[in-house]
This record gives sequence, structure tokens and C-alpha cells, in this order.
Amino acid sequence: MSRPRIVIVGAGFAGYRTAKELSRKARGKADITLLNPTDYFLYLPLLPQVAAGILEPRRVTVSLSDTLPRVRLVLGEADGIDLDGRTVHYTDPEGGRGTLGYDRLVLAAGSVNKLLPIPGVAEHAHGFRGLPEALYLRDHVTRQVELAAAADDPETCAARCTFVVVGAGYTGTEVAAQGQLFTDAQVRRHPLRQGMRPRWILLDVAERVLPELDPHLSRTADRTLRERGVEVRMGTSVKEATPEGVLLTDGEFVATRSLVWCVGVRPDPLAESLGLPMERGRLLVDPNLQVPGRPEVFACGDAAAVPDLENPGQYTPMTAQHAWRQGRTAALNVAASLGAGVRRPYEHRDLGFVVDLGGAKAAANPLGIPLSGLAAGAVTRGYHLAAMPGNRVRVAADWLLDAVLPRQAVQLGLVRSWSVPLDTASPEVARVPGRPQEQHKADARSGPGAATERETAPGHGTTERGAAARREPDGPGDPLEEAAEAAEAAEAAEAERADAPESTDVGSAGEAVIAEAKARETAERESPERESVRWGSPEWQSPEEEPPGLAPQDRSPAPAGNPPGPEPARNQPGPEPARNQPGPEPARNQPGGEPAKNQPAAEPASNQPGGEPGQAPGPVKRTDADPAEGDS
Repeated sequence: MSRPRIVIVGAGFAGYRTAKELSRKARGKADITLLNPTDYFLYLPLLPQVAAGILEPRRVTVSLSDTLPRVRLVLGEADGIDLDGRTVHYTDPEGGRGTLGYDRLVLAAGSVNKLLPIPGVAEHAHGFRGLPEALYLRDHVTRQVELAAAADDPETCAARCTFVVVGAGYTGTEVAAQGQLFTDAQVRRHPLRQGMRPRWILLDVAERVLPELDPHLSRTADRTLRERGVEVRMGTSVKEATPEGVLLTDGEFVATRSLVWCVGVRPDPLAESLGLPMERGRLLVDPNLQVPGRPEVFACGDAAAVPDLENPGQYTPMTAQHAWRQGRTAALNVAASLGAGVRRPYEHRDLGFVVDLGGAKAAANPLGIPLSGLAAGAVTRGYHLAAMPGNRVRVAADWLLDAVLPRQAVQLGLVRSWSVPLDTASPEVARVPGRPQEQHKADARSGPGAATERETAPGHGTTERGAAARREPDGPGDPLEEAAEAAEAAEAAEAERADAPESTDVGSAGEAVIAEAKARETAERESPERESVRWGSPEWQSPEEEPPGLAPQDRSPAPAGNPPGPEPARNQPGPEPARNQPGPEPARNQPGGEPAKNQPAAEPASNQPGGEPGQAPGPVKRTDADPAEGDS
């Protein structure tokens, strides 16, 4: 008898807890598959500390394979569910498609950034739901402070040092609190002009900070933020976002290069695609977390509207506390539906909340007891250590080091601005370009934190490595035209080199090689394997960036004795020799494109296989493809 198949979609708080409890209860009696875009569980409450440079990114991630040994992990994003066929369709990180069959399905897809119809927000704001967004914000804030310190114009300096956070909920409050401490520490080491200091503004249409939490937490957080210098503006939001700043609903225009969007979350769009009854974008379930009419489908976490039995007629809020406990209930009820155990409804009474305000400051009400100051800070950090399913020692060590050592404020440049758009269904995964044409378009906003249209407009001087690499050393020019000319020159040199030993008619032989290469290029582009090639793979290596460790003698020089062809553009690796035809090795200490010294100009280098006549030239790898830049 075959074992039942259980598929869990999503490894957030609800999905991870479901998989962990099911693996314990099933003990190998069921095939449990976890579908998730990443191979880790992200502890979201500590994400603001990653953006503030307190914790390293891996501290807030927990490996799924290490902590779920009896669960099969499948990397991919669910893009469709066939309820009648009981299958889940997904796309893996490299673009491949797959299908998972199930007997029981647990939908725990989580949530994404909540968008509002405000002009310019989708183009100029960034959310805070995933690790890539936190890394981008840390680089961006660091970059703006460094540029502000070097700015000659006081207005430019003030704009770069102004940071606007929209949304005074749990996430927005912690981002503003941690961000103010982070930038103040940077300015102490690198003072700004005329005694200026960073300016953080927290906006919300609500009447108070943390409107969904206890009033005590709200008052404590509001007082701490104001004492620290954060401008808290309640009843105010953004009316329009522009490259130069934001227009507020009260009519004031704030010049800024940084807009952090923390207005809330919305359920993952996957739930809406099922065509089942919904409640404000969340999938309706019964108290047992089962979908009515579909007893084999369960849902929990932010994607599910779970009845709140403590408050009849309402649904549980979209918080990590509820998602974590709903995951356990879902696991027990899935097991019960397979004959192991008894079903039970989801019931939970809030035990209190904690809000980390940075440093030793926090607000907490454990078991309804209001706390603030050092006591609240100790309770808050103790709670996080107890709630984390891993990395407790590493997190505690980072906290200790942050208390005794200054923070490292450097730009890593790992995440680009265009990699973390606000309007995305996958905030946990940084976006990558799918085609070379899209890469060039996206490159205009790349960099360690490009946030303004003026800085990233075509022709504007930028410090981005990819843009500088495309320019000739002798003077500026059109990067696309220069790349095309360099590719044509490299192709001509390759054709001449491949055919020179066999015939002195370089022109006709070169045309034949070029024609053959173009035919092979067309065949590769039309083949299914070519479609699966992604940015960063060896087949997609940019001609502007050589693979790490490539020594000069490993490059492909023009062999000695060939008629000199056009020299490729500088910083462009030379064309590769024809396949299966090794080219001659250049003399040591000689540049890759020059002939070896003391070699006759009219004869190929001796004992070099590439110079033997009578061998047909092999296929030539094209180098004129649009380069995929920004590969980190």
C-alpha cells in the first residue's frame, strides 16, 4: 500500500511549523513535500536588525534541510493548483516547471507587500518583507549617508539624509527606530556638513503608533521614537512619490531619496487563483483549518481567514504568533484526516506582544503586564531567542558584539534596486533579468542602492561597476555600439585564426566560419536547453567580466603568424578557439592577444595543434550576445 502524499506550499511560520509537526507525527509513514522558493525559514521579527547592521543575514535564516530531516524540500514557486486533479504546478529557480501530486494539501503561502493606488509609490518605494529587501535597505541607507557627507550642496545633503517610512505598524515602527540609531552611529564617525544629522519620518493615517496593539505599547513606542529624534506624524500619509521626494497629504513636500513602504501586507495572490470563497483576499476555512467542500485541502497563516473563536464573527489577525500556532493545528488535523489522532479546532488567546526599539529600549506586555525600558528589552530578546527554531547562539553572539563593538557600515552591493520591486508576489526572492535586453534596461537602476531617477538616468555619471566597465579607456562612447563593434572584431579575428593554417584566403574562409557560427547560434537559441540558461551560468558569462581565477595563459589569444585582425575592446576577453581545436598557448608574461616573441610572422607556432592544416574549423562560440551585467 502506497504512503499518503502531503504537499505543503510555503515555509513561513505556518508552513514550517506544519512540516515540523507532521514529520514528527508521521515518522516515515507519509511522503511529506515542502515547496518553497528558498531553502530556509526566515524569522521575520528580527529582519529590521539585519537592515540596521546588528545581525548578519544568515542569523535570521534556518536551514530547511537541516531542521526537517524527514521532509522532502522542493525549491520553486507554486503558480497553479489543480484541485480536481490534486496537483500543484510550480516553477523552479532556473525556470524549469514541475508538478507535485498530493492526497493532502496545506496552503501556507504567506503574504506580500500591500499596495495602495498612490502615484509613484510602486516606482520609487521599497517594501520590507524579505531578506533581499533588508539587504538592499542596509546598503541604500549606508550609501545615502556616505554621499551626503561628500555633497557640497546643503539641499542635496539634507535630501539624502532624509528617510521616510510609511506605516507605523509593527514593522514600520521597528525599521524607523533601528534606522535612526544606525544612521546616527554613521554620522558620529563621518560628520555631515554644518552639523546636520539624519532625519527619519514615520507616517501613518492611524491616530497612534502601533494601532493594532495594546495602547501601552503604543505610548511607549511613540515616546521612545520622539526622544530619539524620529518625526512621528499620525494622520498623515503619502499623496504622491517622485524621484526627488514625496508629497504628503497635508500638502508638505519632503525632499528625500528613500521611501520605505511598511503599510501592511496582503495575502499571497495564489489563494485568489483557486476560485474558492475568500475573505478580503484570504481563503475561507473552518475552525479545523479545512476548506469547505475540499476536505483534502487545508490552509493556515496569512493566506487563510481562520475564525477567531475568542471573538465570534471575526477572523484571526495576520500575525506571526497566530501563523506559528495555526501550523501546529494544521499538522494535527492533517494527520487526523489520515487516521492518526483526532481533529481539533484552532483556539488561541494572545499572550502579549513585544516590540524591539533598538539598543536597550523596547515595549512589551507579556501576559498583559506592561513593561518598558531595560526590563522590556530583556523580555523582548529573551522571547525572540526562545521562539527561533535555530541559530540562538549565533544571534546572542551578534547582540553581544554589537554592544561592545562599532557596527560595520559598508555597502556590499549584493542586491540592486531593480531586484526588489515593491509590486512582487515573491519578496523573499530577488528578481533577476530574464533576457539580455531586459538586463540592459534594468541596469539603469542597479547599484548598491540607486533610488532616484536623476542618478540612474542614461548618460548620468554613476559609480556602478558595470557602467564603468563598458566605457573605453580612451574616452566615453555609446556602450551598446562599442560592445557591438568589439564583438564583430572578436568574431572576425576568430574566423581568421581558425582558418589561417589551412588557406591563405582569409576572407572566404572567415565568411564560412561566421555563417556556420550563426547557424549554430540560431539552433541553440531555438533549442529547449537554451531557454533554461539563466543569468550567472557559465553559458551566459558576460564578455565584460571574466570568470574568477582566469589566468592570462588560460585566455584564447590569436596564434602567432595569423594576419592581424582588429583588436577587441579593452577589458573584453578574447574569443575562444574553435571547439575541439585547442589554440596555441601564448608565451609566458605576454598579453593574451599578442603573438609570442621571436616567432615568424608567416608561420604558426611550432608544435601547436591549432596550426596544423587539414582540420576543419569547429563551431565558434559567439560573444556578441548582450552581456548580463551586475552578476555578483
